[in-house]
Amino acid sequence: MNPVNVTQRRDASHKPRTTGRVRWWIVWTLFFSTVTNYISRQTFSVLAPLITAHYHLTHTDLSKILGAFQISYAVTWLLGGVFLDAVGTRLGLALAVVFWSVINILTGFASSVFGFAAFRFLLGIGEGFNWPGASKTVAEWFPSQERSLAVAIFDSGSSVGGAVAALVIPLIALAFGWRSAFIFSGALGFVWLLAWLRVYHPLDRHPRVTPEEASFIRAGQDVPSTSQERGVQRWFKLAGNRNVWGIVLGRALTDPIWWFYVFWLPQYLSDARGFSLQRIALFAWMPFIAADIGNFTGGWISGYCIRRGLSVLRARLWVCAVSCLPILAGIPAASAHNVYVALGLICFALWGYASWSTMGLTLPSDLFPQDVVATVTGLSGLAAGLVGTLFTIAVGILVDRFSYGPAFLIAGLMPLFATACVLILVRTPGNSSESVEPQT
Repeated sequence: MNPVNVTQRRDASHKPRTTGRVRWWIVWTLFFSTVTNYISRQTFSVLAPLITAHYHLTHTDLSKILGAFQISYAVTWLLGGVFLDAVGTRLGLALAVVFWSVINILTGFASSVFGFAAFRFLLGIGEGFNWPGASKTVAEWFPSQERSLAVAIFDSGSSVGGAVAALVIPLIALAFGWRSAFIFSGALGFVWLLAWLRVYHPLDRHPRVTPEEASFIRAGQDVPSTSQERGVQRWFKLAGNRNVWGIVLGRALTDPIWWFYVFWLPQYLSDARGFSLQRIALFAWMPFIAADIGNFTGGWISGYCIRRGLSVLRARLWVCAVSCLPILAGIPAASAHNVYVALGLICFALWGYASWSTMGLTLPSDLFPQDVVATVTGLSGLAAGLVGTLFTIAVGILVDRFSYGPAFLIAGLMPLFATACVLILVRTPGNSSESVEPQT
């Protein structure tokens, strides 16, 4: 790491925190983007017990519908990342939110496996822009010591959105019909759009950012804003970068855990625990709150370690190494006789996952120039989405033929392999010989 940049970062971390708040307004706007994103995608999952009963769907049918979303969502993470690097996040995210909101509203008019799968496929195209765009924005607007907290804020919107969906969507469906729930969740995106267009502008031409805040941000950024390579050469270099593969494999082996709990938890509570739609509304939000706490736990601890003198990368990897352990709690959840014990174990597992995930989403902005952050994030999202799709389909088959037990077992063990990949492959940029594994 460049000694000058290290000095700048330390100096920046000791400056009074009166450097402006525009960056925090922006990241909280991204938080609400993620909230609306998850309310939209969770509308179907929360209503799945009702819809499957109404249309007599099997678990295999359900896995096809859920898998259709994941396929398009995965591809859009990569293509959307490239698109956002080209046009910028202001326009890119605005178009994406409008698209996914309209598609979610139209999902309420579906009436077959094909119809639900088609609309879910289109929904994934729009929603795949959110995380590459948010990660790119954090890379542009935050110094290293604040970056993990910023990622925790916008990423925690997934937990809050999931919890809100679990609480509100059943009530709307019971009061006005399940099709009305899709219209409600889709309309939220247009409310967010008005706030986004007012709050976000690029750093170099934002009308409300102060020179002091801009200087504070730039002084704390260790990675250059632009790559040395241009054109196709830039993509070839990324393909051969071990840090890219560490991030890709890490996320590919952890994100399916989240998809499993997000998509299958309401159905699991209905199938294995006998929950009605009303009881799902009462309890299914709890794991999402645990994940929300996990986002902030990982973000705060890594930021604290950096402020205490630990290198940025080592702090991130320490959190990954510790956070993979609580995820193992999901394994005994399937066999727990008491439903509340099972929910507690699931909450503990998602707390660990969310802490790990915050680091996984922060690493691209720690390791790569700003003009390729969305692309690297998108590539990791593509891999995670493809593996997640296979796992979702496998869960449907396993449940139809056996039980939920094998799925909980696989979900518990995957993060151990993910953490090993990250610790082995990720290195400080420009110093491939230096190990960044946690040391005692």
